[in-house]
Amino acid sequence: MDDAMDRDGDEADGEAVEEFAGWVFDRFLGGMETLSIHIGSALGLYVALLGAPATAAQLAARTGIDRRYAREWLEQQATAGILEVDDGDGDGNGNGNDLSFRLPAAQAEVLTDRTSLGYSAPLADMFAAVALRMPDLTDAYRSGRGVPWAAFGPAMRDGQGDINRPWFEHALGEALASVPRVHEVLSRPYAGIADVACGHGWSTIGLARAYPDAIVDGFDIDAAAIEAAHEHAAGLENVTFSELRGEQLADEGEDRYDAAFVFEALHDMPDPVAVLSSIRRAVRPDGIVVVMDEAVAETFSAPGDDIERAMYGYSLLICLPDSMSTPGSVATGTVMRHSTLERYAREAGFSGVAILPIDGFAAFRFSLLER
Repeated sequence: MDDAMDRDGDEADGEAVEEFAGWVFDRFLGGMETLSIHIGSALGLYVALLGAPATAAQLAARTGIDRRYAREWLEQQATAGILEVDDGDGDGNGNGNDLSFRLPAAQAEVLTDRTSLGYSAPLADMFAAVALRMPDLTDAYRSGRGVPWAAFGPAMRDGQGDINRPWFEHALGEALASVPRVHEVLSRPYAGIADVACGHGWSTIGLARAYPDAIVDGFDIDAAAIEAAHEHAAGLENVTFSELRGEQLADEGEDRYDAAFVFEALHDMPDPVAVLSSIRRAVRPDGIVVVMDEAVAETFSAPGDDIERAMYGYSLLICLPDSMSTPGSVATGTVMRHSTLERYAREAGFSGVAILPIDGFAAFRFSLLER
């Protein structure tokens, strides 16, 4: 069959071919530049440029990397529009060694400020972690097995924690306080709050700081994440962290908690109904259960917007393979529609799901599970 013919036998439109080839090239270029950001993040190159422009020799001296690689990375970053460049006072030989490069304020915040809601460097670190696991992923697609979260390594775990940290630290308390029904429960004296699948603990810490009279327990099955959470919460007296599966929460005591949260994790769980059922039994009848997950569309449609595209990307490469690494998993994937969450909730004994009026919290949606 002629390569220019599609499977229906029609000749492909030349402009359409050229346009789509350009689309693929743009994605290739973006992937390469994303990996270059990972290099800058992992080696501390952006931090070394904060408020202090550098030549290749200066950057190499500050960071301990090879001078030739420093020059190539600096020039590439400037070519990509990440760094700005000035003529320096170097050797003047015209080979780039005399150029000084600086990190503009906006790029500095996005790439180095862990407290900023715009902090995005962890996305590059997560992308690099996925790239390293491509042979495992292609094998999983053939076999129907999975790739567990731990296989992606510390860069994935830390990247996930770091990308959500600013939102949990600086926006979570205000978001929850904006919903009277939620705020009232969380404000009870000595309210017990469970944070199921807490990861690095930033959501748990955000809850504890927003509601200092509450007792907040964070649970996760990842020992390394729990260890990191303990370090992050140093000095907070109303927080505890433990290794525990969500299905086991009610084993700690039924009607023990006033509130329970699952932040961006339910779609990863092999048995979300069992987790929600355990949570329902662990929370008092007059308490609340809130699930925060990706704000995907109500139904599938193509082409999709940026959120849909990003979430399908996460699902293809991270969340679905992780979920399928557990035998018998329901294999939800990142793109958990509202109807899917509602079905899980009803099967777990809840009467329904109400979307909370919290807007602008990254790409997330908050849902209250009704008793």
